[in-house]
Amino acid sequence: MKEKVIRTIPGITMFFISILLLILSILLFFIGLSIENPNSFFVLIGILGGVVWFFIITGFFIVQPNEACALILLGDYKGTLKTSGWHWANPFLSKKKISLRSRNLNGEKLKVNDEMGNPIEIAAVVVWRVENTFQALFEVENYSDYVKVQSESAIRHLAGLYPYDITDDSHQLSLRGSTDEVSEALRKELQVRLGNAGVIIEEARLSHLAYAQEIAAAMLQRQQASAIIAARQMIVEGAVGMVEMALKKLSERKIVELDDDKKAAMVTNLMVVLCSERSVQPTINSTTTHK
Repeated sequence: MKEKVIRTIPGITMFFISILLLILSILLFFIGLSIENPNSFFVLIGILGGVVWFFIITGFFIVQPNEACALILLGDYKGTLKTSGWHWANPFLSKKKISLRSRNLNGEKLKVNDEMGNPIEIAAVVVWRVENTFQALFEVENYSDYVKVQSESAIRHLAGLYPYDITDDSHQLSLRGSTDEVSEALRKELQVRLGNAGVIIEEARLSHLAYAQEIAAAMLQRQQASAIIAARQMIVEGAVGMVEMALKKLSERKIVELDDDKKAAMVTNLMVVLCSERSVQPTINSTTTHK
């Protein structure tokens, strides 16, 4: 069953009607009890008017901004009122109010395994709101608890689809390096899971992501080793380019003629100087370069 949006009588209109009915009932009651012209008919009409007035005043209710009120008559869903203000409806209608405001779900840290099987800690923040009041009230037992449980389930499932970090060229996305893509995938999955509860997911983002404590130290060493290897690779590539440029300049300007053995010695010395982690100690060659 779909949500039905209905309208009710404005409260201010029924307020003036109830005031006029009360005044008329009192006048008829006292006219019926008057000594000069006693009349039980007017007394009865006055009493009935008072009963109707009491019935009317019990039908007033207020709907706040960004709030809805589902109206139910003897177990039959009549519709949902989403217009804020002062309203009047049949007093026999049961009124269940529900907030339409955006809400935050700050998920707890969950310990799960990523795609590579590494234990990680993950948590997410979900921004959601109720869109369909009928589904939220009558399709699920408690829509707030339903959102919480399904969010945890979706986060666990999402963590198993991606690695924590990219370790080779076979993966294009990772939990740490592809935050926007992972967040969008989480939002879409949550929307599918929570669609039957009448909930709209406005945003979903990871709020915490880390390796589990038992492997955190090992993974830190692994990251440091990867960073060192990448840095050394960059240094070597730069050193090769500089040696190549040095040999080319010496040859073009004809500063010194070097045979293959001397070129090899020069390359070795330059590579040691450029790639060494520590400052090299200069050595003065006192011998001549000519035989």
